[in-house]
Amino acid sequence: MFHLLDIIGTMAFAMSGALTAMNKKLDPFGVFIIAFVTAVGGGTLRDVMIGRTPVGWMQDLTYVYVIILGFILTILFRKRLDKLRISLALFDTIGLGVFTLIGIQKGIDYHLHPTICIALGTMTACFGGVIRDILCVEIPVIFRKEIYATICILGGIVFFILRKMNLENDILYLITSLVIIAVRLMAVKYKWYLSPIDHKK
Repeated sequence: MFHLLDIIGTMAFAMSGALTAMNKKLDPFGVFIIAFVTAVGGGTLRDVMIGRTPVGWMQDLTYVYVIILGFILTILFRKRLDKLRISLALFDTIGLGVFTLIGIQKGIDYHLHPTICIALGTMTACFGGVIRDILCVEIPVIFRKEIYATICILGGIVFFILRKMNLENDILYLITSLVIIAVRLMAVKYKWYLSPIDHKK
């Protein structure tokens, strides 16, 4: 289940990156690069911080192949994915839910404190998107008023609460990822957001 979620998250973020790049009218090489960094950016930063080198995608070419497949599928079905806002939100949300779990689990594997594990999960889920948005000359979603990183933190708390209940890992991963995805989709649908700080007040 964990490996399957990892592959799904990689595919989702690759397609999210490709859609953003296509929306910016980049050439095919540019679209691929944005898809690639979106998919592996957060995980690369996480691995470097915990001293896991070479980083994950360099040790297993499956991730590279999945990114290439996501890039190709996005190009081939770009007309069906024409509603970029909806498609981007969906793929971004799936990646968010899955990669939060992966980052948390990596922290657990390295026997880190739950707070640090949650931080690693948030970083894994969000920083590929940060790199994507910076390269596409946008303010990263994580820094806007949208509820984004906060949901990863919430998911991490849910994960450790459920872990205390001694649930099977597959069920634990599934419930946590579904909670993150569901809350994110509701936040988008009902326009939940954190109020920006007004420096003039």
